Amino acid sequence: MSIAVLALTGGLLTGLSPSVAVPAEPSAHQVTAPAVDRAARAPRLKVRAVARGLANPWDVQQAPGGRLLVSERDRARISVVRNGERRTLADLSRLVWVSGETGLMSMAVDARTRTVWACHGSSRGGDHVQVSRWRVDAKWKRLSRHRTILTGLPSTSGRHGGCRLLLDRASDALLVGTGDAAVGTNPRDLDSLGGKVLRVHRRTGEPMADNPFAGASTDRRFVWTYGHRNVQGLAQRGDGSLWSVEQGSYRDDEVNLLVPGGDYGWNPVPGYDESVPMTDQALPGEQQDAKWSSGDPTLATSGAAWVRGKQWGRLDGTLAVAALKASRVLFLEFDDAGDLVSVTQPKQLTTHGRLRSVTSARNGDLLLTTDNGDRDQVLRVSPR
Repeated sequence: MSIAVLALTGGLLTGLSPSVAVPAEPSAHQVTAPAVDRAARAPRLKVRAVARGLANPWDVQQAPGGRLLVSERDRARISVVRNGERRTLADLSRLVWVSGETGLMSMAVDARTRTVWACHGSSRGGDHVQVSRWRVDAKWKRLSRHRTILTGLPSTSGRHGGCRLLLDRASDALLVGTGDAAVGTNPRDLDSLGGKVLRVHRRTGEPMADNPFAGASTDRRFVWTYGHRNVQGLAQRGDGSLWSVEQGSYRDDEVNLLVPGGDYGWNPVPGYDESVPMTDQALPGEQQDAKWSSGDPTLATSGAAWVRGKQWGRLDGTLAVAALKASRVLFLEFDDAGDLVSVTQPKQLTTHGRLRSVTSARNGDLLLTTDNGDRDQVLRVSPR
């Protein structure tokens, strides 16, 4: 059988193929769901490389005319890929600070206005992470009119730099998922931009007027949610709801349904104590439990996209989540209330090494980037 299905029952993972890693012990807040074997209705997958010779491609986004934009973290380069050919759209090495996990990271693309946003490290005024915006010419050969949209996202060594971007379909908002920079106080400090999901106007960089703390005079006016460790994925469901993918410590990677003003419970203090729960319900106030968590060990979950199209069979409407350490894609099925139903892991997506980003193409195909550091690829995945 080409599809392996995880079903979570009583806190244990069952129904797995031999190639799927099983957490040794569930965490206190691991999400459970009834055992449902729906593999027979899941399609076989066709996987083909549409770009090769890349190094640590962090993101892939679709542009007009069959073009794909690809960002490479350490090379600080944005490429255009078309018909299997790659050309450089922009060498940003003079702008981008590269250190550890931080460099040129996520992008967002508005094809209608030929606008590109990118999240990247910067050394201007001290090492940090920022969001930049450019316009692209009609032939997608040159960037111009650079503008800094948001700056001052904390970073130290480059660890836990985030940083995922998402254009909200329902408004002019740009969402920015950030990491905690491995500083224990950042996630719950509302005036730190680290360990947050931020929400800004995509053109001006100003906080959205309906943000939970929009009336503040400090940086908390940008905050949509807080208490995160390292947000690596953002995705918007068909119903408009916003979801994040967060990397855990030694346990509990998380998928979260974002609630405006919500606290997601990461508080590794004093110091940077990674033995604390990812969602610590002992903290003051209300903490939002994850809709899915990996348990122990982590899979190093990363980018995510909602799957759409009847051609996907039972995978239609699932959330596809890439995993770096586990080298696979998880298709998470949630019901209308946001509760987990099942997890499917296709074997065809377990042979490409570390997988960083997942994007839904206009025709419903999935675009993946590998992140093995050498001879990386962009993969296009479609049902047979």
